[in-house]
Amino acid sequence: MAKARSQYRCSECRHVTAKWVGRCLECGTWGSVDEVAVLSAVRGSTRAVVSPSSAAVPITSIEADGTRHCPTGIDELDRVLGGGVVPGSVTLLAGDPGVGKSTLLLKVAHQWAASGRRALYVSGEESRGQIRMRADRTGCSDDELYLAAESDLHAVLGHIEAVQPTLVVVDSVQTMCSTDTDGVTGGVTQVRAVTAALTAAAKTTGVPLILVGHVTKDGAIAGPRSLEHLVDVVLHFEGDRNSLLRMVRGVKNRFGAADEVGCFLLQDSGIEGVADASGLFLDQRPQPVSGTAITVTLDGKRPLVGEIQALLAEPSGSSPRRAVSGIDHARAAMIAAVLEKHARLKIAVNDVYLSTVGGMRLTDPSSDLAVAAALASAYVDLPMPATAVMIGEVGLAGDLRRVGGMERRLAEAARQGFTTALVPSGTDAVPPGLRVLQAPTIVAALEHMLNLGEHRSKAPTRPHRLDAPPTEHNDW
Repeated sequence: MAKARSQYRCSECRHVTAKWVGRCLECGTWGSVDEVAVLSAVRGSTRAVVSPSSAAVPITSIEADGTRHCPTGIDELDRVLGGGVVPGSVTLLAGDPGVGKSTLLLKVAHQWAASGRRALYVSGEESRGQIRMRADRTGCSDDELYLAAESDLHAVLGHIEAVQPTLVVVDSVQTMCSTDTDGVTGGVTQVRAVTAALTAAAKTTGVPLILVGHVTKDGAIAGPRSLEHLVDVVLHFEGDRNSLLRMVRGVKNRFGAADEVGCFLLQDSGIEGVADASGLFLDQRPQPVSGTAITVTLDGKRPLVGEIQALLAEPSGSSPRRAVSGIDHARAAMIAAVLEKHARLKIAVNDVYLSTVGGMRLTDPSSDLAVAAALASAYVDLPMPATAVMIGEVGLAGDLRRVGGMERRLAEAARQGFTTALVPSGTDAVPPGLRVLQAPTIVAALEHMLNLGEHRSKAPTRPHRLDAPPTEHNDW
């Protein structure tokens, strides 16, 4: 025999308490504590063995044909999904308001319908007329694309049964409600119940389901933490409002790699995938200028070529200014300190401005060497060749460290037409047609950089300090 007793569990951090509280004592989340029933066995009791509903079989005897990826028709999204959506899978796409989630998924449904497969787009936020206006503006109209404006869960399930689609898009899960469950629309209880019901319907019918999710002020997916555990794939759709570039980043994927990135351009006429996004992060100029350096970063598994710009100016006040955009401020300060200590570049007395081109965000330590090269180029006023890339992590001791994925980075640099790469010592797997200069320390790397700049310049100039006469040579 077993008797039931009550516990209260937080849906965010799974913390268990003996009584109900409005705010979780562990993670501090409001309204996330729910009552759960726990069966406790009575001492000395025995339980009957329950026969399984189906026998266990060898894994090799199971056919995998029903779990193949079905392409959506959008290459960049298929890249992140691992080849497309899987029948019966549930995908959650989350992002900030106005980033383009509805536009992207409307195009996914259109591409799906244009290939002869029926798609159902359910919106709880917009009317059918509003969706039709967006479809006319972006050219996403097809007879096999069905629209429904519903916020009731049972009505949505009824539409799925009546239309018999092969792809369902629900925009969004926070606007759906179930009359069988208590709580307000968008609350923890409602979101969990709606997602569980839609997931069960997708698994039963074998129809792939794509859910749109909202995010909080911190950028996390709104709703209970268990929402991410219920679905098969979690994608983040991100981008700057001041830029046309949008990125779909994989966070969880049960059917493929979870570190892929897809690039898109959001325009007035719709959204388009960008197969080669490296050109978006490079500044187009006729001649190289001082204070610029090019690097190759890895965003997930995708190599991207980016440009870093640096500017040193005389301070206007007693305290020099530091302005950084697209680069981690702490790493930029660390690299400036390393140049000051080991390369003896008097950078601390000047205003330092660092920025990336095209709104690119560099969080990979492999961009340290490019940041140092840009600062040194601005310091000595010597342009670097436009055909050279700098890849490497800078240590506090002035040493250069190798980074992961160097083979992919160098291959991308060679594909983009770069001829020279400045990298840490010990780098192997150099692609043909690319000249690799290896340096063990930051000082050796700056010497290579100085030689590259002087060989390119028609009138070589000796480096000098900004706070000293031009005739005084730098130590490196």
